[in-house]
Amino acid sequence: MTETPKIQYIPVKMFRTPDRLTITAPMPGVVPEDIQVQITESHHVVMQAALRGALKDVKELLLDEWSVGDYYRELEIPDAVDGEHANVTYGNGVLVVVLPIVQQTVPATLTLEKTAKDFGEYVGNSGHKQTK
Repeated sequence: MTETPKIQYIPVKMFRTPDRLTITAPMPGVVPEDIQVQITESHHVVMQAALRGALKDVKELLLDEWSVGDYYRELEIPDAVDGEHANVTYGNGVLVVVLPIVQQTVPATLTLEKTAKDFGEYVGNSGHKQTK
């Protein structure tokens, strides 16, 4: 019988510079294609990831002090941000979301593209709003 993984709480670090808001979150054990970041009109960021397969071929689990995925975290953010020009990267089990600070929030749903084994990114313009 396969046990359904429980949704894991994601601890985060959030910091800002004058033009960008950055959120980092550990999300080990998932692949980039299963991560989604959503920026909502109501000044929230939703980070989630689904787990594909945990502990394949493990015969006897002797100690289990931490778990991997599924992950879900919704945060209220202090600034209006541009989701379309965000950068999202995933590597070494850490998700990094960089959002340009703007006057009015631009909502978006972002998925990562795999760039290497267990690495992925969504590039919206290096976290900076593109100027023409």
